[in-house]
Amino acid sequence: MEDKIFSIVDVETTGGGMRGNRITEICIITLQNGEILDKYTTLINPEKIIPHHITALTGISNETVEDAPLFYEVAVKIQAITENTIFVAHNVHFDYNVLRNEFRRLGMEFDRKKLCTVRLSRKLIPHLLSYSLGRICSSINIPIENRHRAEGDTDATVILFQRLMRLDDNHEVFDQFLNPRSKEASLPPHLNSKQIIDLPNSAGIYLFKNKDQKVIYVGKAKNIKKRVLSHIYNKKNKGYLMCQETFFIEHEETGSELTALLLESELIKKYYPKFNRAQKRPQSSYEIISYKNQRNIIQLAITKTKTANDSLMTFYNRTLARERLEYICETFYLCPRYCSLQSNVEICSHYKINNCEGICEGTEEIDDYNKKVLAAIAHLNDNKPTFIVYGNGRNDTERIH
Repeated sequence: MEDKIFSIVDVETTGGGMRGNRITEICIITLQNGEILDKYTTLINPEKIIPHHITALTGISNETVEDAPLFYEVAVKIQAITENTIFVAHNVHFDYNVLRNEFRRLGMEFDRKKLCTVRLSRKLIPHLLSYSLGRICSSINIPIENRHRAEGDTDATVILFQRLMRLDDNHEVFDQFLNPRSKEASLPPHLNSKQIIDLPNSAGIYLFKNKDQKVIYVGKAKNIKKRVLSHIYNKKNKGYLMCQETFFIEHEETGSELTALLLESELIKKYYPKFNRAQKRPQSSYEIISYKNQRNIIQLAITKTKTANDSLMTFYNRTLARERLEYICETFYLCPRYCSLQSNVEICSHYKINNCEGICEGTEEIDDYNKKVLAAIAHLNDNKPTFIVYGNGRNDTERIH
């Protein structure tokens, strides 16, 4: 480790996700053999408005950065300072990706080896309640000043990094994390690696949960471990943000992909997770319903809904729903007006259905008409489609049905 130079970095940003995140301040401290070589810190004009909640957190306002250099004016210096060094940060994926995106906007590449002090701390200082910079500094008595400012956070991260180096006498952990094949080093900062190790290579569902144990994503997979790892190594903005919020992963084996699909759908509707999109937007359905009007006549109608109701019959196409209602109306000698097949008419005059027995003209008794409607309702209920799913269970002795 004596020959390696580390760049300890912290950036403050405008917020707003990875794509729209711009740097407002950066601090870089270079370190070799545990000793500080140099420090560079500067404000940066992000060329966009800094939101009020970011100013409240960092103290950096639009006025603060008004006369600060633009990123392109300091890019060459940052590149030179960090060249041939190992990029270190507390939650390194955030700082590294924000900085790399700034270089990409200029058409420049930024590629460095990385170390995360969150993941190193999890390995070398296990069992802490929290690994946020503020909490870990409080837990192991590291002074931290000017919290949420680049220089203050970098100074504290340097002390933490020096302690981690002393805890790793033979540099085994550091060497493991610097190995490009190391999966643990690239895990989300808040996630215990054991949760990944314990995932099975079988079909089932998995839940991503935030620090409050709230479900933020539900997924299904033929191979749970492989699918979860694909989320973790996904470089897209949504996947990155989801993994940054993930503290816990739970799973349930189902034995088959079909059962996993059904359970996933049920859990999405139950938890309404933040990062699930498709099934949170339920498809509109058309339902045949019944109700009594002011004359005590039982009417039938079609209603559009996005929620599952206890209807007489459900369709996912209005035309099919209307065709079924027309069939019921004609088969049971009902009135098109009271089946909502005609509106704004006193006496029905449907172009196809002409066997109404006079309820709309007052020549048929309401009780007699309602008996026909009840028979039609019974017919619909008796002919509702039902399904039974058979499949393999979680072991050789279990069957799903």
